[in-house]
Amino acid sequence: MASGRFFHFIKVCIGIGIMPLLSFQAVSELKFKKQLIASESAESVGVFDVNGDQNSDIVSGSYWYEGPSFLNRHFIGKIERVGEYYDDFSTIPLDVDGDGKIDFITGGWFSKTLRWRKNPGNDQEWAQVDIALTGNIETTRAWDVDGDGFDEIVPNTPGSPLVYYTLKRDKNKKALGQFIKTQVAEKHGHGLGFGDINGDGRGDFIVAEGWFEAPEDRENKAWTFHPDFNLMDASIPIIVADVNQDGLNDLIAGHGHSYGLYWYEQKKDGKSFKFIKHSIDPYHSQFHTMEWVDIDNDNQPELITGKRYRAHNGKDAGDNESPGLYFFKWNGESFTKNVISYGPFGEGKGTGIYFAIADMHKTGRKDIVVAGKDGLYIFFNEKP
Repeated sequence: MASGRFFHFIKVCIGIGIMPLLSFQAVSELKFKKQLIASESAESVGVFDVNGDQNSDIVSGSYWYEGPSFLNRHFIGKIERVGEYYDDFSTIPLDVDGDGKIDFITGGWFSKTLRWRKNPGNDQEWAQVDIALTGNIETTRAWDVDGDGFDEIVPNTPGSPLVYYTLKRDKNKKALGQFIKTQVAEKHGHGLGFGDINGDGRGDFIVAEGWFEAPEDRENKAWTFHPDFNLMDASIPIIVADVNQDGLNDLIAGHGHSYGLYWYEQKKDGKSFKFIKHSIDPYHSQFHTMEWVDIDNDNQPELITGKRYRAHNGKDAGDNESPGLYFFKWNGESFTKNVISYGPFGEGKGTGIYFAIADMHKTGRKDIVVAGKDGLYIFFNEKP
């Protein structure tokens, strides 16, 4: 165990007065085959069919990689480089202009701009189109905020307003390439999630400082803020899910720039809401992004997450410790940790800031595609 993590482990144990045990095991039911795609340091990756050949392709940074072998690399366009970062913090597949070709949404911390890249349908450079000046974008996610069956685009912009963007469509639901802006709050912090907290059938926004209850008229009425918790430097996304299957949606959040991964059990007392904090993994840092997906085909979702390698370029707690990629399985009482990849730089692999889970070779099993300052990889989900 690295010295920094060891002393943090001791600090945690002393702080709570016991030596807690983390349920831990090696992957036994699943086997993953690791494949290097490129030694690039972009931190976001998406998966979609770029060229219409019915195969999944990988899109990350300045390039897309043609499936099913992912050996042929095609240029998308230049991305601004600032220090160790590429100013490209999401890869959300979406046919923005309704031409039948999948484009993607991205955004940047340094440019403070939400953008989309237009798929040209050939090997020409992808045009970059600005959507809005938003403030610093930590990363961006897509959720169906208004319940019409189409996702809205929601950037996490710490210190700036919480806003979502709706793609305009004609009467036949064809996308028109323009977006409508709706503001939810004047300001929000690091961390963002979306899901139904109070069981009224409408999705609410979860931020680090609490949650915003959705009104019936989301576009014109105020969202009600509930300061029921403080998740500090929370992950994007914050997962909203009924973890213990008691009929109430809970939260799962990691610390994006410090140690710890936790779930918050919802307890409802009349009209009040309470969230009880439970540890999942307090011993690793930079759980900046995660997915809640059925990875082992048992019809129950698992938590897939890991360390974002050098999130702040050596300045975060545990920043230079070994990267890792894990799935956590709910066992009815707690989460069991399964290691997919772990080790020093060049051996272990982290999650970057935006990653994808998809069946890359039509096997019926979901694979994991992860980018980051530690490279671009696929972890193929194979039978044991």
